[in-house]
Amino acid sequence: MAASSRAQVLDLYRAMLRESKHFSAYNYRTYAVRRIRDAFRENKNVEDPVEIQILVSKAKRDLEIIRRQHRFCLPEGAHWALAFHAWLHISKYTWNLVQPNFIF
Repeated sequence: MAASSRAQVLDLYRAMLRESKHFSAYNYRTYAVRRIRDAFRENKNVEDPVEIQILVSKAKRDLEIIRRQHRFCLPEGAHWALAFHAWLHISKYTWNLVQPNFIF
C-alpha cells in the first residue's frame, strides 16, 4: 500500500472510531467500534490499488452515515428496545450493520 493510501486509510479509521463514540447509547457505541475494528482488520492485507480505492470510498460513505445516524440514538436511560427498533428501521435504508459485508 502506498504511503498516501496508508495515511488516508488510517485517517478514515480514526475518524470512524471517533464519530462512533458519539453514539449516546452504549450498545450502539460498542457495536459500531467493534464492527469498524473488525472490518479494518479483515482488509488489512489488501494490496490491489483498485480494491483499496473501492474500500476507501465505501468507508467514506459509511463515515458520513455514522455522522448522520448518531443523531437518531436515544439518550442513556431511554428504553433500549425502542431505540434499537428505530435504529434497525433506519439502518435498513442507510447503514446495513447486520450484514456481514458491512464496511469494506
